[in-house]
Amino acid sequence: MLAGEAVVAIWNGIAQEMRAEFYDWHQTEHMPERVGIPGFRRGRRYVAMDAATHPEFFTLYEADALPVLQGSDYANRLNAPTPWTRRVTAQFRDTARALAKVLESTGPGAGGVMLTVRFDADDTAAETLGALVRAAARSPRVTGAHLGVADEAASSVRTTEAKGRTDIQPPPTWFALVEAADAGALGSVLPDLALTGAGASGPFIRGLYRLEYQRTKTAFV
Repeated sequence: MLAGEAVVAIWNGIAQEMRAEFYDWHQTEHMPERVGIPGFRRGRRYVAMDAATHPEFFTLYEADALPVLQGSDYANRLNAPTPWTRRVTAQFRDTARALAKVLESTGPGAGGVMLTVRFDADDTAAETLGALVRAAARSPRVTGAHLGVADEAASSVRTTEAKGRTDIQPPPTWFALVEAADAGALGSVLPDLALTGAGASGPFIRGLYRLEYQRTKTAFV
């Protein structure tokens, strides 16, 4: 299960010439800073496993509840980015970011690979989509399955960190995350037809990612 009732889900690419610096910044400054915010519990960064997955990186921050993501502690960080953050995020590509409520989260633990599926739906589909996600969690070698719906207002706020950036795309409205022990376990999970039957609508944007780094609660220095 996820470590909280809300998440920040971020999909992004990075300019090739900034890759080495992106890794250094993300691991030594950015993730410690974010996970150090009151109410944030864990951060995880994933990298694409195949050429069909775009953009290359997926980062997931797990928080106590949605008000944490709407609150002043997080906003203060977003409105006072470090010089290093400004330099690196200026080279982000194809960024989609959702501040989301977790509607469903089930499973015994974290997996080494993750399927992300972005799509549209309306509130009436929450129950049927939740049932579909719970069924996915029972698949062989799947360790967890989760359903999130973005808070559109919170996800769309243009903070100082986002000022002047042209890479930022509209936030996804709904998304499912399925974790597993290996990529083969995710090959037949949450097919488009099943999602459509549960009330979702496309386009269905899929990505297959491998866990690179995980950070739990820490004070940022």
